[in-house]
Amino acid sequence: MSDPAKTRAWDRLDREVSTCERCPRLIEHCREVARVRRRAYRDQVYWGMPVPGFGDRQARILMLGLAPAAHGANRTGRMFTGDRSGDFLYAALHRAKLANQAEARARDDGLTLRDVYISATCRCAPPANKPSRDEMSRCESYLDRELDLLDDLRVLFALGKIAWDAALRRAARTPGSELPRPLPKFGHGAEAEVVLRAEAAPLRLIGSYHPSQQNTQTGRLTPAMFDSVIRRAVRVAAE
Repeated sequence: MSDPAKTRAWDRLDREVSTCERCPRLIEHCREVARVRRRAYRDQVYWGMPVPGFGDRQARILMLGLAPAAHGANRTGRMFTGDRSGDFLYAALHRAKLANQAEARARDDGLTLRDVYISATCRCAPPANKPSRDEMSRCESYLDRELDLLDDLRVLFALGKIAWDAALRRAARTPGSELPRPLPKFGHGAEAEVVLRAEAAPLRLIGSYHPSQQNTQTGRLTPAMFDSVIRRAVRVAAE
């Protein structure tokens, strides 16, 4: 049975994310993209705001990406929805039986996730897909709150080095946490034990190349490679 107080906390977080104006450059970009729109989506109303996380609020696996795509999540209002990266990601989650369908087109398309919650280090679509370090820092409190609300979390699945580094920064500011030395290096399939919540057991940090077209179309990340790391995350979450 869901906890009403926890549900209210999640809903409050989603509202605060979607109405956030901490980064004027990013907000201006999101709105401008939503105003001009891409020709293929000219008849659609873009979300054009910061994008909240999405998924199972009792998840044991948190997938952390970089930022919403300008004509993907910034258009649809849901993480990894409506772009090629999302096509690759959700197809893999469906193969792993963590998603009820392989496609993600819109917020109301019926997609549900099991045991996975998806978030990002930056909640706004950044120009050239490159948020500044300061802009990512202003988003850190939202990730902090998600980590605190995900009571059953066991794995943080970092989609790319930026997400991996964000997890290490969270560990560095967690009371009682002691980072491994030397710092764990990012790589596809890399793993580390990190403490991301005060007075809680360590979580497993698992790295994967980001499912961007730059990686998937060049063969740097294949479906088999992605499936393998997802299966590893599922095994760790079940231990």
